[in-house]
Amino acid sequence: MAYPIEHKLVIAVASSALFDLSDSDRVFRDEGPIAYREFQEAHLDDPLAKGVAFPFVRRFLSINERFPEKRPVEVVLLSRNSAITGKRVFRSIHHHQLDISRAAFLEGKSPYPYIPAFNASLFLSANESDVLQAIDFGYPAGTVLPTRVVDDLDDGELRIAFDFDGVIADDASEKIFNAGQLSAFHSHETEKSHIPHSPGPLADLFQKLAFLQQLEDEAVKADEHYKRVLRMAIVTARSAPSHERVITTLEHWGVSANETFFLGGMGKHRILEVLKPHMFFDDQKSHLKSEGGQVPMVHIPFGVANIENAEG
Repeated sequence: MAYPIEHKLVIAVASSALFDLSDSDRVFRDEGPIAYREFQEAHLDDPLAKGVAFPFVRRFLSINERFPEKRPVEVVLLSRNSAITGKRVFRSIHHHQLDISRAAFLEGKSPYPYIPAFNASLFLSANESDVLQAIDFGYPAGTVLPTRVVDDLDDGELRIAFDFDGVIADDASEKIFNAGQLSAFHSHETEKSHIPHSPGPLADLFQKLAFLQQLEDEAVKADEHYKRVLRMAIVTARSAPSHERVITTLEHWGVSANETFFLGGMGKHRILEVLKPHMFFDDQKSHLKSEGGQVPMVHIPFGVANIENAEG
């Protein structure tokens, strides 16, 4: 029996993140909603090209193929389109063979209020305003930044990378860091190394992904030839001695990452270019850079880093 949606790991995605809507958006901005509707109707049978989040979503949905009885994950579409103009989006979903059946079409309104209704642990959108509103209401959301889309069909692994502070954990330690010197931050984190952090905006997502890793652990025990889908990494600017509190937090939650990098301020792109994640989540835009422009980046506009980004 399939999991009810309350027990699934649900990711909500806007059509702007899933597909390349640059041509459609240009028509909307230059000519208005009526021309936009006519454009979509005229191109109804022209499949939309893959967007930045497409490789991530396709691999995420493949987890259900590994566990067909449980089907533990789901992707829902939350769109500003009307149901009529959304027809092209759903036809594109069918064309690309994505197993997405649930959707909400809001006819120009922001879809963020429906994130909890669909039990979503993440909302991905290219619309920064929608994401900011979601975060303001305490919902897990991220802005997908423009990136060259690379989707290697021979690569079935799903690699997801997270910053720690302001993403998995809250921004309490970042506030300490920003208020003083690095030495003060290390002293604070050393003193509290035995105290786990409070959850950040993507803590629920991280913990549910860790549960999927447990399913894969069981699959490996049952079949030594089972090939894992999910690979998670934490890429943080922290270094020793502040690293220990990260480990304490993960242990307290009963989760772990496959790989953890404590970079001590070293450029994160140096790791990301090797890891090649299908999505990297960070709360600071200054960290969301890829030398080759091929690493899909998601900005989580949360807490003190969000205030700094807004002021900058």
